[in-house]
Amino acid sequence: MGKRLRVPEARGGASYLKGAAPQREPGRAQRAAARMAEKILVTGGAGYIGSHCVLELVEAGYIPVVIDNFHNAIRGGDALPESLQRVQEIVGKKILFQELDILDEAALRDLFQKHHFSAVMHFAGLKAVGESVQKPLDYYKVNLTGTIRLLETMKAHRVRDVVFSSSATVYGDPAYLPLDENHPVGGCTNPYGKSKYFIEEMIRDLCKAEKDWNAILLRYFNPIGAHESGRIGEDPQGIPNNLMPYVAQVAVGRREYLSVFGDDYKTADGTGVRDYIHVVDLAKGHIAALKKLKENCGCKIYNLGTGCGYSVLQMIKAMEKASGREIKYKITARREGDIAACYADPALAKQELGWKAAFGLDKMCEDLWRWQVQNPTGFSNN
Repeated sequence: MGKRLRVPEARGGASYLKGAAPQREPGRAQRAAARMAEKILVTGGAGYIGSHCVLELVEAGYIPVVIDNFHNAIRGGDALPESLQRVQEIVGKKILFQELDILDEAALRDLFQKHHFSAVMHFAGLKAVGESVQKPLDYYKVNLTGTIRLLETMKAHRVRDVVFSSSATVYGDPAYLPLDENHPVGGCTNPYGKSKYFIEEMIRDLCKAEKDWNAILLRYFNPIGAHESGRIGEDPQGIPNNLMPYVAQVAVGRREYLSVFGDDYKTADGTGVRDYIHVVDLAKGHIAALKKLKENCGCKIYNLGTGCGYSVLQMIKAMEKASGREIKYKITARREGDIAACYADPALAKQELGWKAAFGLDKMCEDLWRWQVQNPTGFSNN
């Protein structure tokens, strides 16, 4: 037998081949693998959830092509968003990126002519509930018109598979708990939630009218945490709209105290209860959804949550445990539009996608704290 030679691969890792001319085979194997790897368009892929999904796509053997307009992302080196620069460092592979706004029809057409996509993951859109009440037209223009232009471009280039980033906000005030996918939708209290609901309806109607379309609508509950490396995480611009980034900023000393809106709800400790899910679990749910599309599934809807509800005070205690620091808070009046409790029934995703959240509350808070300590002012610190 010939001597076994170690041949470094261009993208990290190693191949072991036998024989006297080991250099040729890896090149052929890599080219074959590249031909077989599916390109996935990721819109809004520089954001919190998008960047974690890009990382999971690479780990799962896909080639993500990311577009983002930097509305909610910090610029890094090599014309990349800082979040994707760090994803490159973690996975050891180049991330394909183009600065692009989904409202730009001509740019979308050029993109689809340049690449052959097997599917699209659609995250791009405006997402602040409070801001949507103040600027409803902006939200409808970006979220609805942007999605229509994306779907039209997909149709023109015969790309018929899409995973859409929806939200549990489409359920409105729960009629019962836990929330399953059959719960009534559309009773949304703000333009952000309504835009998610309208997009769901558009995609459902499209799949009914044109049977060669496949779509999976993923209704997120409350993503928190960060990649365990501490290199990527949630970096809200300005004052955080969500509970846990605010709690983490209090813990790290960036903010003085947390305001707890109401302690007179009909819950165990009087504070609001929500279903929190680790962002890496959420990202893995998207990989499971991509695989489901291969079954020519039509339009499917799944909750992505843990099925466990935690109160605001429980979340504060969990973050105190993870950080080893006291987190100061003040009880204030209820906030208009808030509900007492909201948590998922995730059984359908387990049954049909083979997906289940793996990480518990301690892990969510530990990873969030690591990200916060390493990046006290987010991506803009570097």
